[in-house]
Amino acid sequence: MKYLVIIGDGMADFPIDELNGKTPLMVAEKPYMDMMAKEGLCGKVITIPNGFPPGSDVAGMSLFGYDPAKYYTGRAPIEAYGMGITMGEADVAFRCNMVYLENIDDEAVMGDYSGGQITTDEANIFIELLNNEIKDKQFEFFSGVGYRHIMIWRGGEWEMTTTPPHDITKKKIKEYLPSGKGADRLITIMKFSQRLMADHPLNKKRMESGKLPVNSIWLWGQGKKASFPLFYDKFHLKGATVAAVDLIKGISSLAGFERPYVKGATGYIDTDYSAKAEKALELIKNYDIVYIHVEAPDEASHSGNIKEKIQAIENIDRKIVKPLYEAMPNDTRFLIVTDHATPISLKTHFACPVPFAVFEKGKKQIGHAGGFNEDIEGIVLNGEDLLSLFINNRALT
Repeated sequence: MKYLVIIGDGMADFPIDELNGKTPLMVAEKPYMDMMAKEGLCGKVITIPNGFPPGSDVAGMSLFGYDPAKYYTGRAPIEAYGMGITMGEADVAFRCNMVYLENIDDEAVMGDYSGGQITTDEANIFIELLNNEIKDKQFEFFSGVGYRHIMIWRGGEWEMTTTPPHDITKKKIKEYLPSGKGADRLITIMKFSQRLMADHPLNKKRMESGKLPVNSIWLWGQGKKASFPLFYDKFHLKGATVAAVDLIKGISSLAGFERPYVKGATGYIDTDYSAKAEKALELIKNYDIVYIHVEAPDEASHSGNIKEKIQAIENIDRKIVKPLYEAMPNDTRFLIVTDHATPISLKTHFACPVPFAVFEKGKKQIGHAGGFNEDIEGIVLNGEDLLSLFINNRALT
């Protein structure tokens, strides 16, 4: 049997007035997801245990079958691992966002957590600049994807409070700057980055083309070196992952999965959905289980863009779920799931049970008549139990 897991990042939402009290999942045209929910086993999964931040790091670990209470050390070290960064036991990884800070009433406000959706090539220019000006035996910067990058503090501090920039859009940053032991070093680096970026030619070029400038870095999500048991040792399946973002690649790598590069996978709404489906079909020939992760619905949610969120959901259905369903033989098992809710009204992640549907091609059962959305009822599981159900329940009747 082959297993395919399709994760639409941040698909779950709250009812929206502009959609007549419905959610993007409810109004999106997604016949294949809906069919799998109607003819499969449905329920909800708790991806964020009590006491953990409602991020894709914790939720992603859960959906790969790893209990965050046992294995979570922070977001950034997972991404660092996915980028192939070598960390020592005393090193601390920080997520390094390229951001746009706007000045309102002489106070800095988080204008855009993604630096106006800066491209990887553009961001690499700033990462090189930071390394040229700051890199020493303690601090080093590494390029990721788009606005998402990593700073390593060799032998650094990590027991401090930091805030994800997507949680504070349009809020004054003063209250959310790093605090605790070692935080003054981070604030100094962030302020220095602002001086480096202020009049950079790249920002002049971006503004001339109508884009936001990138005028600061934002450091957060710190943690020590991460380690997981191999997925194969837990579930006896050989796996691979199709993903654009380093966070999911990091979880996959820690689990022992193959994680190939996919040309056109951007982590934004413009990602090449079809290329992801094609890569998944290529991988499933040689692997038992393949995860396909799509960041686009989450990005649309952070931007508060209802239209783009619906479009992203529909693209996942039409360009990923449909071709996978049509190409795979009977007895292939599908898991359709979102990692967490990212409500448009909040523009950030929210911890709550989220819907899942387990569907086996060639078999039918009475699922959720309304299709795949937040109204799904049924069993409520944690991530590890969901994976056990998905993999070990040999027949869905």
